[in-house]
Amino acid sequence: MTGFTALVLAGTRAGGDPLADYAGVSHKALIQVGGRTMIERVVAALAASPEVERIVVAIERPELLRDLPGLQPSACARPLSTMPTEPGGPSATVAAALGSRGTPLLVTTADNALLQTAWLTEFLARAPPEADIVAALARRDAVEAAAPDTKRTWLRFADGDHSGCNLFLLARPAAAQAIAFWRTLEGERKRPLRMMGRLGWAFGARYALGRLTMAAAAARLGELAGGARLAVVAMSDGRAAIDVDKPDDLDLVRRLVGPG
Repeated sequence: MTGFTALVLAGTRAGGDPLADYAGVSHKALIQVGGRTMIERVVAALAASPEVERIVVAIERPELLRDLPGLQPSACARPLSTMPTEPGGPSATVAAALGSRGTPLLVTTADNALLQTAWLTEFLARAPPEADIVAALARRDAVEAAAPDTKRTWLRFADGDHSGCNLFLLARPAAAQAIAFWRTLEGERKRPLRMMGRLGWAFGARYALGRLTMAAAAARLGELAGGARLAVVAMSDGRAAIDVDKPDDLDLVRRLVGPG
């Protein structure tokens, strides 16, 4: 399948981002890795993909991107535009993009600085054709083989620990139901008991006891999201799970990329 719109989430929190402050820039997307900003690296990987037709960057201050060499028409092989971020957080921004651009919509983040075009090809080729929304994960053994000293947040399923890859495919209109459910959970992230009540206590207990498979989790979340069909693709390259959230991540990614 071709003709995808790719959405890159590049906004920052209203109160700023500690990692951006650490790196001395206004937005994490502007941090340099290997001689280029992270947003330029992500856009370059997307623009080189034959499946991607256009790129949209969600950022509240588009003027910050105006002079970046890698985002100029002469350097970027795909039409690139911007859209404002939404005050409700990433899920609200994705919902707005889905409403205006429709499906299929490929979503990633500006801090996905190691993103490779080959990963996009693998992800899209392995996405189940019947799924409404697909998420990329990487198995723990693959991540630790690629970067033994990385510290990730692990989803502990009965069929193995996995980490998210900040890569999603909203394949069909029913994906909007899953995004709406995500918005609900995002709004309750500081109220874990209420969040767990929505997910179901039996669901939470199975997960806590290590008895929940990845497929069962996807099925339950799809059921809660109005019947949307959720699927997961386990990426073969563990580096796909390494994004840049903290100084240690930045140091690691810079080591993996090398000097510019």
